[in-house]
Amino acid sequence: MTVDLLALIGSPTAGGRTDAAAAAVLAGARAAGARVRTIALGERPPPEQVQAAMDAADGVLFASPTYRARSSGLIKGVLENTPRGAAGETGAPLLGTAAAIVHTGASAHHFLAVDDLRAVLAGFFAAQVLSPGLYLEAPHFDDTGALTGAARDLAAAHGRAFAEFTAAVRGAPAVVALLPLL
Repeated sequence: MTVDLLALIGSPTAGGRTDAAAAAVLAGARAAGARVRTIALGERPPPEQVQAAMDAADGVLFASPTYRARSSGLIKGVLENTPRGAAGETGAPLLGTAAAIVHTGASAHHFLAVDDLRAVLAGFFAAQVLSPGLYLEAPHFDDTGALTGAARDLAAAHGRAFAEFTAAVRGAPAVVALLPLL
């Protein structure tokens, strides 16, 4: 089964470490047969375009720099505007959708940002989130901002796992039918 994956890049600036990390994850997913698409939230795409892309995707990769052990405001903004199928909402693009997380940060001190985002995606939106997530810090990158060999391999492994996980979620109707906590 070929899956369509969407990467939402939550960095306010293009071409940085978060882009490099997401690209490596997506390279692994492509190697596993997935089709991939990227939206750079720093370019301020129309919210309707982001919502439609999430709705069309089989899986969504949330890629974000880490600020004070949290996802970027761009990722938070997307999630604040994403319906979850509650009363009066007409859609729920993340409901039953596979999701994956990659965060970048200066040091390991803020790696728990991955858990924070995982809890929101899984509990509030009922997305099925690939665990354990991926957190890449400064030593995982060289002086040019590219991932080091071992980190690139790790990110690619997460991408392959995300493609397989997404296919498994798509093929599990009982899993896709689960609803948010409240």
